[in-house]
Amino acid sequence: MSETVQVALSDRSYDVRIAVGALDGIAGQIERVLGARPGRALLIIDEGIPADRVEAVASDIRASGITLSRTSVNPSESLKSLDTYERFLRAAAEARLERNDPIIALGGGIVGDLSGFVAASYRRGIPIIQAPTTLLSMVDASVGGKTGVNLSADFGGRRRLLKNFVGAFHQPRLVIADIGMLASLDPRVFRAGLGECVKHAMISGSDELLAWTEANADAILAQDPSTLAGLVTRSVRLKAGVVAGDERETASEGGRALLNLGHTFAHAIETLEGVSPSGSDAAGLQHGEGVAIGLVAALAAGENLGTIGANLAPRIRTLLDRLALPMSAEGLLPADALMSAMLDDKKTTGGRLRLIVPTGVGLARVIDDPDPASVRAGLLAIGAP
Repeated sequence: MSETVQVALSDRSYDVRIAVGALDGIAGQIERVLGARPGRALLIIDEGIPADRVEAVASDIRASGITLSRTSVNPSESLKSLDTYERFLRAAAEARLERNDPIIALGGGIVGDLSGFVAASYRRGIPIIQAPTTLLSMVDASVGGKTGVNLSADFGGRRRLLKNFVGAFHQPRLVIADIGMLASLDPRVFRAGLGECVKHAMISGSDELLAWTEANADAILAQDPSTLAGLVTRSVRLKAGVVAGDERETASEGGRALLNLGHTFAHAIETLEGVSPSGSDAAGLQHGEGVAIGLVAALAAGENLGTIGANLAPRIRTLLDRLALPMSAEGLLPADALMSAMLDDKKTTGGRLRLIVPTGVGLARVIDDPDPASVRAGLLAIGAP
């Protein structure tokens, strides 16, 4: 199964290629989208990718006559930083990249965000080719042009990691989602990507994507290649449509902001030390796990606000359970402290929180300055004391 989804942005439109083996012949794909074979390229690599997969990509690029330089990072939220960004900028300069020479991001969302920000700012902008290797990056992070790094800042003696506070919009020239790369993932990392898939089903505008995900949950967990290709394609189509209609998240109602469903809660908890999924021996939270927990919080907030009835939350929780995703966390700060942390979210305007809440099956909306009781209800639902 091979699918191509276009992100329609006028003269900056680009394709997302989805297939098992989509990375085969990557050099020729790059040459076609750039209109000429570049002289040089920089490959930025997620250190968790098996060496033979990396070498297959690098060998294809070198065989085409492109001079290839490489650098890598062991991805973590703490290393998604200005220091790593500067290191990658130096790598681009030392590789002598020119204006039509691309950076190729081979890895998950952290690598893609870092690489995209380097490409956005090096020489005021060079091409970025996104080659996502995790489910989360395939369905979400690699598509849409949001790039950036985290920022560590002090708030009255309290040091906090602010998610994606420094960055730029910089659309890729091509996204290559090779479904075959998913087989190399740690099972926990694979499942974390499903949190974003459930989020997409919750904002899709109808019951169709949610019902499809429910019907195919077993095949998804078994990593059936055809089913995974269908899952990625459906999520990418949804996100492509949202991005095409509201590229820079400026719509006054809905638009790209809806993609943040669950994220305001997730960002408040996923960078805290000592937090882990409830009932698990795993340390820390994967971003997709944080999103899954954030969806549960958003559902509880919606119930408190009266935006949804009593049937939606149990349905979503049942699906999250089937997909082996966490729905609460251990080690959370008290609800009052978390509510304060949520005000540091980059989506806050005028010191007021913006919260995305579900309003029905496949539907959600933005609420500015929500009732604190609803936010508290969300936090209590996920284990905050």
